[in-house]
Amino acid sequence: MPPITDFYVLLGVTRDCSDDDLKKAYRRLARELHPDANPGNKEAEERFKEVTLAYEVLRDPEKRRQYDAFGIDGIRGTGSAGSAGDPFGAGSPFGAGLGDIFEAFFGGGGGFGGGGGRGRGPAGPPRGPDLETVLELEFTAAVFGSQEEIEARVPVPCGGCAGTGAAPGTTSSTCPSCQGTGEIRRVRHSILGQMVTAGPCGDCGTTGQIIASPCPQCRGDGRVIEQKSFLVDVPAGVDDGTTLRLTGKGGAGPRGGPVGDLFVHLRVRPHEVFERQGYDLVHELHIPFTQAALGARLDYSTLDGDDELHIHPGTHSGKEIRLRGKGVPYVDGRGRGDLRVHVVVDTPVGLTAEQEDLLRRFAEERDETVAPPETGLLSKIRGAFKP
Repeated sequence: MPPITDFYVLLGVTRDCSDDDLKKAYRRLARELHPDANPGNKEAEERFKEVTLAYEVLRDPEKRRQYDAFGIDGIRGTGSAGSAGDPFGAGSPFGAGLGDIFEAFFGGGGGFGGGGGRGRGPAGPPRGPDLETVLELEFTAAVFGSQEEIEARVPVPCGGCAGTGAAPGTTSSTCPSCQGTGEIRRVRHSILGQMVTAGPCGDCGTTGQIIASPCPQCRGDGRVIEQKSFLVDVPAGVDDGTTLRLTGKGGAGPRGGPVGDLFVHLRVRPHEVFERQGYDLVHELHIPFTQAALGARLDYSTLDGDDELHIHPGTHSGKEIRLRGKGVPYVDGRGRGDLRVHVVVDTPVGLTAEQEDLLRRFAEERDETVAPPETGLLSKIRGAFKP
């Protein structure tokens, strides 16, 4: 039997299907695959569990939103497990096989835990939010790497209650509505048998705890907003649009929950000389036709310092000179790109009479046809405006 790859494909519906479409598709498949209709057919039983899992995820608006955005990883930890709400846990007529299906994808930490009598235990405070910020970098800082300081307003544990949310001298108590699980289970009967669904507990906000005397400083949330500074290690070779993830530098979770991550989006300012193309640097170098014809050795500034650029005699416009290893370092640290110099030969303008005479004699020596010199009033007017 093929593994679960797409819940929508599993149910035979489109990604924009309505709740009614979902329900109809599930009922059709459930009647076809139900164990009562397939006694002793293990493959049909497992398939039935899979389509029920897909339906339970997609029928819940929040779980569906997470699944649409992030796939199976998006619903990791959003559901219940074991006796706390697994529709196929120990209390199910179909045993704990669904937990095994989720373990194959979630490493045992899936949204509908393994059942088998293990139980879910207290829900605990939720994870803090992931935060985002933008860091502007100079071109050379992105090429060679740097350490930058950024500031952001983030939720941090409240100092007045040490992040518990309870006023000093008091403690929280187990929520009587969900018994500390953070979820409310509902049992309903249908033609398919007993179905157990779980939803967030509204009395405790899924934390499993009730605070009778909230901390006056954070009003029971366990967090306050502060301006914090962070040092960001920017690796060499990053490009504009790169996102760095600072694990554990995001917002603190309410009432002592785990800390989220901070995502830093890099914006690299353009360089006044060089353009980046992948890991290569590109420069358009303008030279006079005399250097192109006769050759030259030029002092040339790279990002690494001064170098010598050799212009060979007879260089034409469009010629590329490649300086190996003078480009951008690879992010993995294995070598560097090149610096590619594109030569543009400039045509001289604003010639003096002596320069024009030299060029005409040069053309005559090479038997090259050129336009005759301008004469008359028009020539005098143009000559009056020459520098």
